[in-house]
Amino acid sequence: MRICRATDYNDMSRKAAQIILAQIIMKPNCVLGLATGSSPIGTYEQLIEWYNKDELDFSEVTSINLDEYKGLSPEDPQSYRYFMNTHLFDHVNIDKNRTFVPDGLATDSEKSCAEYNVNILKQGGIDLQLLGIGRNGHIGFNEPGTVFKKETHCVDLTESTIEANKRFFDSEADVPRQAYSLGIKNIMQARKILVVASGEDKADALYNAIHGEITPEVPASILQLHNDVTIVADEAALKRF
Repeated sequence: MRICRATDYNDMSRKAAQIILAQIIMKPNCVLGLATGSSPIGTYEQLIEWYNKDELDFSEVTSINLDEYKGLSPEDPQSYRYFMNTHLFDHVNIDKNRTFVPDGLATDSEKSCAEYNVNILKQGGIDLQLLGIGRNGHIGFNEPGTVFKKETHCVDLTESTIEANKRFFDSEADVPRQAYSLGIKNIMQARKILVVASGEDKADALYNAIHGEITPEVPASILQLHNDVTIVADEAALKRF
């Protein structure tokens, strides 16, 4: 596990984007596992900037997103499909037919999750998985619990995650209580993992993930067992290191 120290959010975003840039240059038809939330927005902005300078080509890239809220349509401004379109896909030359996000409106959750797992294998697996980390140590929507969930599944969101995400909605009542998420097995099967973390509110979670016991109570702690993890974090997130 490698830790790359950044001075602030912008520096973190640039350093993380450099790692993704290198992945695309080395393997133009790579499969990127992508994340949402506030942490990766700056990284996506930097990738778009390089694309606009003709320094980056997404034409052969495939993307597989970590998660999606259950019950939200792709057109809903709070859906993660909408997020990805707004913050990345609409601004680069990626083929949207090769951008995959869980179906928030699936009527058969179990079937939809199984199909998502099969599609990951069909695409050849994930070359580089981008992750944020929640204040409670969650990755994707793998919330703290008693077991590690293996593959794509429907999850009940914890109160801390609902609290953290309510700023994106008109009110807390509007925040979905369930979501679809890649499981720990899906994430750990990625060939490389890139974690971005910014802010003092992530400091405890990041410290526990790296130096704490490997436990489902801190889902990100499982990353200690992966052989190619890079963490890019700013000074505030690394205050306990």
